[in-house]
Amino acid sequence: MTTQRTPSTIHKTKKKKKPSFVVAEWVSIFLFAILAAFLLRTYVVEAYYIPSGSMEPTLMVGDRILVNKLAFDFSKVHRGEIVVFRKTPGDLGGPKIKDLVKRVIGLPGETISSSNGKVMINGKPLKEPWLPKGVLTRGIRTQKIPPHQYFLLGDNRSNSLDSRFFGPVPKSYFIGQAFVIFWPINRIGFI
Repeated sequence: MTTQRTPSTIHKTKKKKKPSFVVAEWVSIFLFAILAAFLLRTYVVEAYYIPSGSMEPTLMVGDRILVNKLAFDFSKVHRGEIVVFRKTPGDLGGPKIKDLVKRVIGLPGETISSSNGKVMINGKPLKEPWLPKGVLTRGIRTQKIPPHQYFLLGDNRSNSLDSRFFGPVPKSYFIGQAFVIFWPINRIGFI
């Protein structure tokens, strides 16, 4: 014979949480979320806004990109990568500009120059599949890139203040590698 439990015979074992405990729990969750967001933004990934046309057509004015801040902590910097870096002392940009975005063209120890509208690396023309056909590069004086420094150019070669003006950039100025456009919606994609 089985006995049936009626509502009067069932004991409630679940205790109600005190209001102060609930508030403390939510405050803890909120503080943890803020701390996690701060740590991610500071050390892992950050969003940037493109204010100028120096990287057109790859990056357009108004694009918003994500930058991997750990990219160069675990791997080498490669030619063709798009980097965000702190403004160098020789940069001619205005005081409001703190960070810049350009493409890595010359690597440490290489001799870079321009000839007949082409970038020359160690005396040989550089293939630049990221540029539209017909783009000319001028104004690179022949120079050897110092150790731990990189020669950076904007993709919009006729409208970019870059290493042609402020010189090679030390790796210590690099913030990270741009890897995706996330806004506007019609431009979402990997760089």
